[in-house]
Amino acid sequence: MTIERHEPSTTADERTMLEGWLDYHRQTLAQKCEGLTDTQLRTASVEPSELTLMGLVRHMAEVERGWFCQVLMDDDPGPIYFSEEDPDGEFHLTETDTWEEAYATWQAEIDIARRNAAGFGLDDLSKGRSRRSGEQFNLRWILTHMIEEYARHNGHADLVRERIDGATGD
Repeated sequence: MTIERHEPSTTADERTMLEGWLDYHRQTLAQKCEGLTDTQLRTASVEPSELTLMGLVRHMAEVERGWFCQVLMDDDPGPIYFSEEDPDGEFHLTETDTWEEAYATWQAEIDIARRNAAGFGLDDLSKGRSRRSGEQFNLRWILTHMIEEYARHNGHADLVRERIDGATGD
């Protein structure tokens, strides 16, 4: 499978642009993982960090769920990979963890995120609130934050991937 990225139009309306950049960064993370084996995707290649490409994908599945289910919809389906005993569980991989499962879970969370966001305008406030401050967020803030979250982690993915097989690129 070849992952293609598409930048949003330079003249798109605000919502189309925000959703387009979010999809672009989702596609970037998928590209960083493309063509690697499960073993490579589980490899922490930037010592001393435990960060792996599969762990990043699992983390982003959790982040999609957190913002688009828990905060936006005030629905808590529970964590996917982490627990109270292991709050960073998405990053703690075993030999039985597979790309097929991680990718499918991530894509399912993205599909849910898109469906949930479709019911809100950019200025509409979330049904849920911040666990820290009790504040609500408008959809514009959530989309902007998700772009930032992916962009930051895509930088991490660049380093991890380069150390695995020398592949570089944007």
